[in-house]
Amino acid sequence: MSVVHHRHATVAGREVFYREAGPADAPVIVLLHGFPTSSFMFRNLIPELADRYRVIAPDFLGFGYSDAPPVEEFDYTFDALADHTAGLLTHLGVSRYAIYVQDYGAPVGWRLALRDPAAITAIVTQNGNGYDAGFVPSGWEPVWAYQREQNPETAAALREFLSFEATRHQYLAGVPDPSVVSPDTWHHDYALLSRPGNDAVQLKLFLDYASNPKLYPKLHDYLRTSGVPVLAVWGDGDPFFGPDGARAFAEDAVDPEIHLFEGGHFLLESALPEVTELMRDFLARRG
Repeated sequence: MSVVHHRHATVAGREVFYREAGPADAPVIVLLHGFPTSSFMFRNLIPELADRYRVIAPDFLGFGYSDAPPVEEFDYTFDALADHTAGLLTHLGVSRYAIYVQDYGAPVGWRLALRDPAAITAIVTQNGNGYDAGFVPSGWEPVWAYQREQNPETAAALREFLSFEATRHQYLAGVPDPSVVSPDTWHHDYALLSRPGNDAVQLKLFLDYASNPKLYPKLHDYLRTSGVPVLAVWGDGDPFFGPDGARAFAEDAVDPEIHLFEGGHFLLESALPEVTELMRDFLARRG
């Protein structure tokens, strides 16, 4: 099994943590995590790919083991997260790569692709929306309410997303056998979410999520014109990104491969072998 390295790099004056494995001269795949986690969500996937690929999984600023400056010192937007991710890849000498995007990783990945379309060799999206279809209203209404009006009531509702129970729910909702999901996941994420000042970081990103659907028309044009290969692997019980979000890629991507699983938001926790097999086959043929 490949050795996974745990490293730090300074990008624009901020320390970014990332996991890396695989041969330095192999094709690159960049794994972009979602909320409320970090590169920790890829801890089991990385060794499954590193025999064939150079795998890089960063923690976004404000997440995991990367720097988490207070909102008074850093403007948390998805543009800024994409800037730092691009800066890390430049630092590592990476100019061509496939992306795996999940949840927040999707808007970061879409920005990277739109800024430099020639850099992206393939896209794997796992519950990472690129369409208005698929947003589950019951999961998103507190976010939408806060985007419409920022007040103590709408902020309090969103802070509930940062609670221990809400974090646990994100891992277990829609999973047919919750016993296969390690409690290490939600305990790890909750500990980092609970750092002083992190609630303000997350509220800022909830607010800025409104910028992401505005990019979708450009994303759709990119999918059509570039012909970039797309694999969608989706937990169909995700309480935030429903299966219509996966099916929607058929509207614009060229010959996308779409697979729905009985599972939840963090599909790798319950269907790692199945996702790994699909990824290895897809990237070997089309990446």
